[in-house]
Amino acid sequence: MNDVLLQRYNIGMTTLTTDQLNQLNSYSIYTELSSHPLFTLETLCTPEYTKHTLDAVQAISNSPNPVVASSYFIRRYGMFIAMQFYNLASYDEVWIAEQSQLQFGVKEEFGKLAVSTFAHPSDWHNVSDKIRKDVIRMILKEQCDPVIRHIRTVTSISPLTLWENIFGFMLWQYHVMLSNPATSNEAQHDLETLIDDALWVDIAPRSLFATYLNGSHPSALINTQVRTTCCFSKDVPGLMQCGFCPLKK
Repeated sequence: MNDVLLQRYNIGMTTLTTDQLNQLNSYSIYTELSSHPLFTLETLCTPEYTKHTLDAVQAISNSPNPVVASSYFIRRYGMFIAMQFYNLASYDEVWIAEQSQLQFGVKEEFGKLAVSTFAHPSDWHNVSDKIRKDVIRMILKEQCDPVIRHIRTVTSISPLTLWENIFGFMLWQYHVMLSNPATSNEAQHDLETLIDDALWVDIAPRSLFATYLNGSHPSALINTQVRTTCCFSKDVPGLMQCGFCPLKK
């Protein structure tokens, strides 16, 4: 589908700016090859390899069980998805490539080994207004939904937990972008698309992001216990309970 999208709309490549590279790096996304590769998005979404990829994540993160490892991975992957929406609103650009082109590898961050994301800089492309909604749908349908569905074939984790892991990073980005006059119009347009139930057909009965926001502006939910499920961050050695946790007292 990604190749079809590129060909159908004649989407051109772009050159990432220093600001974009800094933003990507701050969200553990790197534009060089990993020196310690683990697997690709394609591998994760291949049924016979899904469990093996999560075994690797569990080993690197020292998670106590596959459920915690799955949640840890989606929190890491959620940063990549949040950056998709950041780059869309800020630069009219997103990462579009085959699943085999998105790599996950081991990188030391803050003195601890982590599972980070690696992508080639030539895989970010310009997005015109006429395909903006199609691209947002593609991010949800092709880059989020199948990852969550495959993970749930090998663990008992709730799909809502995994979606909320992604939404936590998106919430912050929309808070920032809607507060910035340079990005507020584009961010508002994209947000309205994301809360439209029609966008979520064949993914969920209604917009999961609208349910997450529960009618509130993103900025109104910052530093609140917006989650309805625990992400198990507290169970990963070296990490803390997240600020959105419904179990927080």
